[in-house]
Amino acid sequence: MPHPEVAEVFGAQWPRLVATLRADLGDLDLAEDAAQHAFAVASERWHADGLPGAPGAWLLTVARRWAIDQARRDVRWARREDDVRAALELPQRDRGPISDDLLAMIFGCCHRALDESARVALTLRYVVGLPTASLARSFLVSEATMAKRLVRAKKKIAASRVPFEVPDRDLLADSLDDVLKVVYVIYTQGHAAPTGELVRGDLCDEARWLAGTLCDLLPEEPEAWGLASLLAYTDARRPARLDADGEVVLLRDQDRSRWDAEAIAAGRRLLARALALRRVGPYQLQAAIAGAHASAPTFDDTDWRTIRRLYAVLARLEPSPIVSLNEAVAAALSEGPESGLALLSPIAEELDGYHYFHLARADMLAATGERGAARAAFDRALALCENETERRTIARVAAERTP
Repeated sequence: MPHPEVAEVFGAQWPRLVATLRADLGDLDLAEDAAQHAFAVASERWHADGLPGAPGAWLLTVARRWAIDQARRDVRWARREDDVRAALELPQRDRGPISDDLLAMIFGCCHRALDESARVALTLRYVVGLPTASLARSFLVSEATMAKRLVRAKKKIAASRVPFEVPDRDLLADSLDDVLKVVYVIYTQGHAAPTGELVRGDLCDEARWLAGTLCDLLPEEPEAWGLASLLAYTDARRPARLDADGEVVLLRDQDRSRWDAEAIAAGRRLLARALALRRVGPYQLQAAIAGAHASAPTFDDTDWRTIRRLYAVLARLEPSPIVSLNEAVAAALSEGPESGLALLSPIAEELDGYHYFHLARADMLAATGERGAARAAFDRALALCENETERRTIARVAAERTP
C-alpha cells in the first residue's frame, strides 16, 4: 500500500508531472515510467524523512535523474541518451496551477487519430490521473484488459506521430469538441472521486482554468464560453455541497448564502458572451439550466418548468439517457411525480446499472406513496453506488423518505 502522503500528493501531482516529463522527453512511455519511479521512491523516502516542502519539484527532480540513468542503461532509450540529457538539463520552466504542457497533453490525448474510447481512457489516465483499476471499473472491463488498451493507444500515438501540442488557431476548432468533452470529464471527475473523497477541488479548478484558456484561444467559439459558464455556475455550489463532517448536503437543503456569488456572476457573464455569438449548443443549454438553479433564492422557488423545457431542447440536440433522466426529474418537480415516472420508463433498461436513476425513481415513488417500491429502488441505488460518502447519504434519504 502506498504511504498516505504519497497517495495524497499523487492526485495533485501525477498529471502535471507526466505532462511536464512528456514535454521534456518527447515520449509518453518514458515519462510515465519516470513518474512511477519518482512516486515509488517517494513512498520510501517520505515515510522516513517526511513530506518535502515542494513535493512537485522533488518528484520532478527524481524523475529527471532516473530518466537520464534509464536512457544510459536501457536499450530502448540508449540511442537517445544525449537527447534526453540535453532536454533535462534545460532550466525548469515556471508553471502555474495548470501548465501549457498539460494543455498540450490534452490535445494529444484527444487527437482524432485515436478512437473515442482511447481518447477518454488516455485523458483519464494521464490528465486526470486515474489509476488503471479505476479506469477498468469505469469501462466495465478487467484491469488487465484496460492496461492492454492503454498500451495499444500509446502505440497508436507513436505510429501515427500524434503531436502533443496546442494546434495553431486555424486548426484548433477541429479538435475543440473532443477537447471540451475532456475538460468536462475532468470537472465531473472532481465530483466523483472513486476513493471516497467526494469533491476534489484541484480537478474542478483545473477544468475551469482549461475552459477559460480555450475561451482565450477561440473567442468566436460559443461552446467554449458555454462550457466555461457551465463550470462556473456548477462550481459556485461547491462550498455548500458538503457539511462540516464531509457529508453530502442535497441541493434542496444547501445553504445558498454559501454559494460563491463571484462564480455565479462569472457564469452569467460567460453565458451572455456565448449567446451573443448566436450558435446555441449543448454546453450553453446546460449552462442555462445551471443558471436557472443559481438564480433561485430557494429550492422551492426554482423554475422547474423552464428547466424541463431546456432539457427537452437538449435531448433533441444531443439525445442521451442521462439528459432524459434529468428531464424526468424536472418534470416530477414541476408537474408531479407521475409525470417524472412516465418519462423514466423508456430509459429504465438502459440506465439499470446507474445508481442515480434508481435514486431519482425512488424519490418519485416515495412522493406517490408507494413506499415498498421506493424502498426497493433505494436498495438498488445503494447496491450500485461505490462511493461511501454517497452511500451514507442514500441510506439517510431512504430512511427519511420511507420510514
